Amino acid sequence: MAAVLMFTAACKKDYTDPSRATEDKVFKSATGLTGVAVGVQRDYTATRAGSLYNLITADGFLSNVLNIINQGNTAEYQLFQGGDKVDLNNTLILSFWTNSNKVIYDANNVLKYAPDLADKNYASGLIAYASIFKALALGNMAMFWDHVPDTTGSNVNFITSADAFNKAIGVLDNALATVSANAISTSFLSNIPAGIDIVNTLHALKARYSLFAGNYAVALTEANAVNLSAKSTFNFDLVNLNPIFETATSTNNVYQPIDSTMGLPPALAPDLSDKREPFYLAYNTAVTRFKMNGFWAASTQAIPVYLPGEMTLIKAEAYARQNDLPDAIVQLNAILTKKPANDQFGVGADLPPYAGPVTQSAILDQIYRNRSIELYLSGLKLEDERRFNRPTAERKRNWLPYPFAERDNNTNTPTDPTF
Repeated sequence: MAAVLMFTAACKKDYTDPSRATEDKVFKSATGLTGVAVGVQRDYTATRAGSLYNLITADGFLSNVLNIINQGNTAEYQLFQGGDKVDLNNTLILSFWTNSNKVIYDANNVLKYAPDLADKNYASGLIAYASIFKALALGNMAMFWDHVPDTTGSNVNFITSADAFNKAIGVLDNALATVSANAISTSFLSNIPAGIDIVNTLHALKARYSLFAGNYAVALTEANAVNLSAKSTFNFDLVNLNPIFETATSTNNVYQPIDSTMGLPPALAPDLSDKREPFYLAYNTAVTRFKMNGFWAASTQAIPVYLPGEMTLIKAEAYARQNDLPDAIVQLNAILTKKPANDQFGVGADLPPYAGPVTQSAILDQIYRNRSIELYLSGLKLEDERRFNRPTAERKRNWLPYPFAERDNNTNTPTDPTF
């Protein structure tokens, strides 16, 4: 019954808890708002119920990157099968949907009350930090559902996936304007978990979602605004473990990489000398031939919020989409020739420069190929497959269905996609 009540409340998008401190105490003080904001990061990143696990896992299965190890993990097994095997009671889908809405709900409360604080520099930090997670939640939902709730509350209306990307961009624009007007205080930064480079992350996410929305000039500008020597990470410790390691890598009982192709067809499969493969994949293990490495190799391994290579590939794609092929090749070569030692996270192909046809189609194919390798298991591949018009045979579904718990509580829930 408790679980039923939790999910019903979630789909009404009302997350108030009468047992907690009153709204005045929580939302009218910097301390209270900081606690809510830090809780948003914890909700987003922690455990199998968090958005981060569900994003990476759902994307990995639907884009044909992950192999199921134990079919008894029903939710993951359904995603591995894909198509109509993914039912509307799938607990991973429900968890992803519920967690995303909760992140947005809690972030909205921070964004509503933080401007009232007397210390505008501290408020600026709160607004920017909460905006990162609201934008991520909106962007994640837009990547997996063709329509997204327009707001929180009961029986809410839905907007298209494209509109949701633009809404996330609006959230980021507001945060960037706020930070520009009032620099984030050091006292705020000392009160949140280490790892996230807030300003670079705001620009990086705006570049990502502008690319997805087809705003190529904006995507290029924002990617250029990101300092590629900076790191921005979700950090973990022995209390809050890396959720992929905790559930999959350490147990070897849920999923592992499907093979060394990294979900790519033979014509685009990684070069045998590509040094990104051994970074992301471990070989010849006792139980399975392929095992996750890289950002999923240890219990306290940090997971990037974005990779520097993503920004370079955004530039390459933005140039290519605008038919500026010479500049697209320059950025593509920056990825191909990058050595692991020259990347902040050790992700480097160390390959020769591009020597293929100088056509938009051929270059876009190589950009897609390198996004699939460079950004392996980042949660972005399903969106990439649709955007690059890859054959549907290369993925298990285009979009996720809406959970029954949403449909049963919201008459505005759209019709489920057929695939």
